[in-house]
Amino acid sequence: MARRFTPKVVTANDLLEGDVIYLDAKGAWTRDLHGAALFVDELSANAGLARAEAEPAVAVGAYLADAADGASGPEPTHFREEFRRRGPSNYAHGKQVELSDV
Repeated sequence: MARRFTPKVVTANDLLEGDVIYLDAKGAWTRDLHGAALFVDELSANAGLARAEAEPAVAVGAYLADAADGASGPEPTHFREEFRRRGPSNYAHGKQVELSDV
């Protein structure tokens, strides 16, 4: 039996800076998960993933990540995605300092 589709966001890493990036509703990249497009059907999610994979000079390692619709936009449903959006874990620098409330 096939698993039921759950909402997803397209995520990858920025090729030059390594930051986590998300595909937004206009097909551009954002570093803010809340600005990401939330795909609620498999067809549109796969189309978003194909778009991301077509930009190897910008995004690497693109994949679909489970997400839920939150009050401010998509929210991660798995600890891995929460961990990724916070940035490097070896010490507080970069967006960890800027987004200390995340």
